[in-house]
Amino acid sequence: MEAKQTVYVNTFTDGMLDPALEMEYKVKDGGRIVANTTPGCWGPMITPALRGGHEVTKPVYVEGAEVGDAVVIRIKSIEITSQATASGNDKAVDGRFVGDPFVAVQCPGCGQMHPKTVIKGIGQEAVRCANCDQDVTPFVFTNAYTMAFNDNKSIGLTLSREAAEKIATDGKNYMNTPENSIQNPVVTFAPHDIIGAVARTRPFLGQLGTTPSRALPDSHNAGDFGQALIDAPHEYAITKKQLEERTDGHLDISRVRAGAVLVCPVKVPGGGVYLGDMHAMQGDGEIAGHTTDVSGIVHLQADVLKEVKLDGPVLLPLIEDLPYTAKPFSSQEKKEALELAQQWGVTELEEAYPVSFIGSGASLNAATENGMARAAKALSVTVPEIMNRATITGSIEIGRHPGVVTVTFLAPESLLETAGLLPTVKHIYQ
Repeated sequence: MEAKQTVYVNTFTDGMLDPALEMEYKVKDGGRIVANTTPGCWGPMITPALRGGHEVTKPVYVEGAEVGDAVVIRIKSIEITSQATASGNDKAVDGRFVGDPFVAVQCPGCGQMHPKTVIKGIGQEAVRCANCDQDVTPFVFTNAYTMAFNDNKSIGLTLSREAAEKIATDGKNYMNTPENSIQNPVVTFAPHDIIGAVARTRPFLGQLGTTPSRALPDSHNAGDFGQALIDAPHEYAITKKQLEERTDGHLDISRVRAGAVLVCPVKVPGGGVYLGDMHAMQGDGEIAGHTTDVSGIVHLQADVLKEVKLDGPVLLPLIEDLPYTAKPFSSQEKKEALELAQQWGVTELEEAYPVSFIGSGASLNAATENGMARAAKALSVTVPEIMNRATITGSIEIGRHPGVVTVTFLAPESLLETAGLLPTVKHIYQ
């Protein structure tokens, strides 16, 4: 396959990230990836034929990316295309899955695994097994809403029952679901528990990363969701050790938005860049478990960093998204620091830049420990040093509850150079 300067991606996985499958797209080092992404979470969650809880793009092979390298993914733009969506807190329905309702759905009527479905009417019983007509939805809402967006996609508004039901009758059109998507539109459920709430949009990607070295369901390519796979009673079961082959592409970090840069580990030849699960807005934690999933158009640029070995992603956020303590110093602040150094006989000041290591684990504590360990390994220092730097020049911020965080701090030039990250970081923040 010949690598292209720009690839246009509009096909999707069945929910599995499988390194054994040949990649259908190949982009040049430094080339562009333009994708029409599907909504994540709820649509795939009520589509049993999807085996991962999401419906992400098929991965892109980046020319020159070898195992042990990294891929720098620059997010050029993110555009919402949905007119409306629906979301809310979930409850799994017993008897409709084997061990995990995200990845192993079983029809309670005919017993078929991953059955195809049809939509009949609207409401939470509208998704039916195509084989036996049984209500097969593995999840229902506990509290939920339907939200419409204004024309320039700057504001969202939660709707009344009448408006939600109007949208439910033409869900794919209102959600602008890509043609090659097979997910059932979640607006079909017509939820309306919250009416008249106004929310600002700030779209970002809940899924962005590289392919793991072991086949994993897409939503479980992270240290928190991935716990459900350990010794699971279905075909995707793995061991605790095998979960380390993940790449943490399922981030749900709201700072992964237009203008940010994500540096991802390469664990399979070509990297296998994939994306999806665009959210219209979200606060830290995604505490409801789900937010406003939308279709959209995304423009990325992918560059290979040779021999930069990372255990997980490194985020370089927009300056306005950085913690106060991790923002680059102004000229005035540098002048004051130099004066202080002269007063106390310190002969050299660190030249430092912001960096944000992603950590994930079974809990927020475990995720924090994971992120600090990844930072220490990449920068060739001790975990206690990372703890100190994150305390006085950074912050630990929640990406997703229960177990994704960012460990952010100002890293000295010398350490970034050792890690092979200095040119990338310096280009952004100098």
